[in-house]
Amino acid sequence: MEVILLQRVEKLGQMGDVVTVKPGHARNRLLPQGMALRANKANLAVFEAQKAQLEADNLERRSEAQDVADKLGNLAVTLVRQASDVGHLYGSVTARDIAAAVTASGCTISRGQVRLETPIKTLGLHDVVVALHPEVLITVTANVARTEEDASEQLRKGAAVLGTIDEMEEEEALAEEEASEEELEAAGEEEAAEANA
Repeated sequence: MEVILLQRVEKLGQMGDVVTVKPGHARNRLLPQGMALRANKANLAVFEAQKAQLEADNLERRSEAQDVADKLGNLAVTLVRQASDVGHLYGSVTARDIAAAVTASGCTISRGQVRLETPIKTLGLHDVVVALHPEVLITVTANVARTEEDASEQLRKGAAVLGTIDEMEEEEALAEEEASEEELEAAGEEEAAEANA
């Protein structure tokens, strides 16, 4: 099916291009969302008549999206989730979760604007692309952690904090120190007993 694009569509073309797409893609996405018109003589005439207005509207939306992108800068959102000892999440972080976190930070976006190939299933810092406009993309850092403290530590270190493993290592080190102190005390008591004997 041939359609006329009313805006830039990634991997298809620019505004005004006549492209061939699968009928399902046109019926389910492009036509209902107002991204395209069926390519026929009547619609070509309508597009040519509205072309200047569509370009002006697109330019305005793009400049607004660019302003928002400049304000957001390098946004990092924190998502607190439960995870195993090795950092695998019980569940996952989806585009909806990231959209909600970004919206909570002050910029309203929909989950459709979040470009997430697969759900996030591990702790750590994950870069996620958000499309504010077809021509304006920003990168948001999704900081997935067990607690707010772990999240701030991850931002500082730049890597995942596997708190349970670190805590176990600290406990083992403390146990070894206590054992060595007890051995020293026991050795001191034996020397004192031998000296008194």
